[in-house]
Amino acid sequence: MTSSPSIVVGVDVGGTFTDLIAVDQQSGAVSLAKVPTTPDNQAFGVVAALEAAALDPRALQAVVHGTTTTTNALLERKVARVGLITTRGFRDVLELGRRTRPKSYGLTGSFEPLIARELRLEVPERMDAEGEVVTALDEAAVRQAAERLRDAGCEALLIHFLHSYINPAHELRAADIARAVWPNAYVTAGHQIVSEYREYERGTTASINTAVQPILDRYIGRLVGELKGRGFARDLLVMQGNGGTVTAGMVAAHAVNTVMSGPASGVMAAAYTGRACGQDNLITYDMGGTSTDVGLIKDGVPQVSSELDLEYGMPIHVPMVDVHTIGAGGGSIAHVDPSGMLRVGPHSAGARPGPICYGRGGEQPTITDANLALGRLNPDHLLSVDTPVSLDHVRARIAAEVGDKLGLDWAAAAAAILRVANDRMAGAIRLVSLARGYDPRDFALFAFGGAGPLHAVPLARELAIPKVLVPARPGITNALGCVVADLRHDHVRTVNTPLPALDEGRVRAILEAQITEGEATLRQEGVAIEGITRLHFADMQFQGQSHMLTVPLPHIDVSVPELRAAFEAAYWRRFGVELPEIRAVLVNLHSAVIGRRPSIDLAALMRGEKARDVAGATVGTRQVWFEQGGWHDTPILSRDRLPLDARFEGPAIIEQLDTTIVVEPGNKVLLDPLGNLVLEVA
Repeated sequence: MTSSPSIVVGVDVGGTFTDLIAVDQQSGAVSLAKVPTTPDNQAFGVVAALEAAALDPRALQAVVHGTTTTTNALLERKVARVGLITTRGFRDVLELGRRTRPKSYGLTGSFEPLIARELRLEVPERMDAEGEVVTALDEAAVRQAAERLRDAGCEALLIHFLHSYINPAHELRAADIARAVWPNAYVTAGHQIVSEYREYERGTTASINTAVQPILDRYIGRLVGELKGRGFARDLLVMQGNGGTVTAGMVAAHAVNTVMSGPASGVMAAAYTGRACGQDNLITYDMGGTSTDVGLIKDGVPQVSSELDLEYGMPIHVPMVDVHTIGAGGGSIAHVDPSGMLRVGPHSAGARPGPICYGRGGEQPTITDANLALGRLNPDHLLSVDTPVSLDHVRARIAAEVGDKLGLDWAAAAAAILRVANDRMAGAIRLVSLARGYDPRDFALFAFGGAGPLHAVPLARELAIPKVLVPARPGITNALGCVVADLRHDHVRTVNTPLPALDEGRVRAILEAQITEGEATLRQEGVAIEGITRLHFADMQFQGQSHMLTVPLPHIDVSVPELRAAFEAAYWRRFGVELPEIRAVLVNLHSAVIGRRPSIDLAALMRGEKARDVAGATVGTRQVWFEQGGWHDTPILSRDRLPLDARFEGPAIIEQLDTTIVVEPGNKVLLDPLGNLVLEVA
């Protein structure tokens, strides 16, 4: 009799590499793989990672996938052709926006919305702000508009009517009419994506969902087909931007929820690891090959926001893990601009041609090349090198492209590249901490990604963060996040009522309805879970203000005084101001219903033969440059060989398959029982 599948696989597709981690929940065995991403069809990279880890799809209990498909499609504007049917007089809402400009200064500017003006059609209908019908829906006009957009070559259709969040009757009827003439299933009713006020943000979020829905649906369909063709018989789970997962069969309907899927998985892995080792307050720092993602975890809970702007004119108002992204990764290109200033990023060498040291024809120096030139990386242990390039050639290219233009030798030029890159990344950390009322000194820096541990200590020192935590497998932490992520469904409902006029019974009724809807969705998915967690939040603002703050709610029977106190505390933490004379307004109520999946043993990630002491884990020495102290003859340690009770002091370079960790002179290092490296920053 064959045993039931017991292996859980997490696969994260990044801009440069596709990472995989597989955990056997019966034996505790761990398998790892890291293969080049296949941009033309990410499914091929996922299958290649499974093959590299020697995994039989028939033996897999679950596959959880973090994808950049929707994010890349939006950033590159490689989206479906979308038609819009909207309320008469409001076809230009998506273009007018909030009367901002793409560039704050200058006489001209341009902005192209996702849906072209000629594909935005109006029909007679109108609801007022109370949900009462002002103008009846013209059903014939809806049918004619849908047929016209279909004939214009639109692949997907969005129905977006004014005030549908309070009364969706017209949107629902119009969607039914449109589906009768539309050639596929890509018809979206806007209120089903975001059911909250502000027609611009709601409409833009729904248009993003409609534009990426066919892209994601085709990709997931190809991947599911590849897996099933190899014997995988379970539902594929897909990471969402809120840090939870959803089954492949349901993901396309709310495709916008997968934007920022990859960064969210890393934050979830950090939260899981932090809770396991007793470090509940973390600033997450994920530096990969193309970008750096920074987030914040307070009391073991990742910060979630519904105020993400992917780029100008593209607000996405669905709950997502609050991550700030900048274009600074290992492949970020360093150059001297026409004014003579050294710049690092946002342009990246990507997977092709990649950094100079990858030997794929790249000739522009990157952060990776600078680290290699300064001895911080081992030229013999680089992943994905096609043709080995000499260290002298890398240093010569740094001198030619940067050093000669700034009057520096190659070493000073490489050091300058790292300093500029570190300054940009420190700024990103300030945005998620200091700018939001959090003191970085109260947190530990959780460094991961292929390049994060290379730069973590200088950033911690710059921001006075006392401790750096490097997980067992930093380069595949996003894939680990897929393995440990729970099922999650978020529901948001607009209330928009000043607190003095608020009915507490209405608050409870809304939250209970959201719980019921979320739990019904979990049952529909049919994925094994160990329990259900319910989280509740309120979006609030002072009357007359346009920005909102999100505050957690302790329970569904929350009273008006409790709401007021929670909001004022959050406002004080963020702005240091009290406004007792202004009424607070409850704008939205938000519930997250989380189905907890079985836990895994993090200690399994570092099992293997260990040396007796730190000396036994030392594999050599080399000259390494440090920002504090310059060049040092530095011991090189194998992390896999370090004993779990190891304690030592820098300088040191710690190498492992998926990353390199830089320990500066004076840093104290210890390994905790789960195999995490803890660096005390001097």
